[in-house]
This record gives sequence, structure tokens and C-alpha cells, in this order.
Amino acid sequence: MIKKEIFIGLIVGLIANAIGLFIAASLLGNGDSFLTVIRAAASEGFLGKLISLGAILNLVAFFIFIKKKQDYRARGVLLITVFIAIFTFVFKFL
Repeated sequence: MIKKEIFIGLIVGLIANAIGLFIAASLLGNGDSFLTVIRAAASEGFLGKLISLGAILNLVAFFIFIKKKQDYRARGVLLITVFIAIFTFVFKFL
């Protein structure tokens, strides 16, 4: 039961990050398509920063789960946020 709740939190965190990444790319893309913005970000070296901006929505999901007293789902969102932070850190230095 606990593993299922953490897994749900992981999935919600991934979806929230993907939606946040799409919103950040749309806002910062000056009307370009999503894939064009992602390719430009990768070539100019700020894809990690864009992914980190997308992780802001995880904060919303985390506090919603905390408010509803769904601590294990909040733990899953927190785990995926830490994973994304480590990924962007490694991605930046490779």
C-alpha cells in the first residue's frame, strides 16, 4: 500500500514536471513550437535550467498532497524532484 502511494506521487511529480516544462517553454519560447524551444535550449546549454523551471509545479503538487494528509504521495513528489535536481546537475557538468 505504501509503495503504491509513493509510486502515485512519483507519477504525479513526473506529469507536473512535464506540464511545467511545457509551460516554461511556451512562455520563454517567443511563439516557437515546443520542440524548437527544446532543441534551441539544448544547443545553447540551458536545457537543465528549463527543466528546473518546469519542476516548480512539483511544489504545487507537493503542498496539495500535504494539505490532504497524503504524506506518502508527497514523498513520491519530493523524490522525483530530488531526482530531477540530480539529473540537471549531472546534465550541466557533462
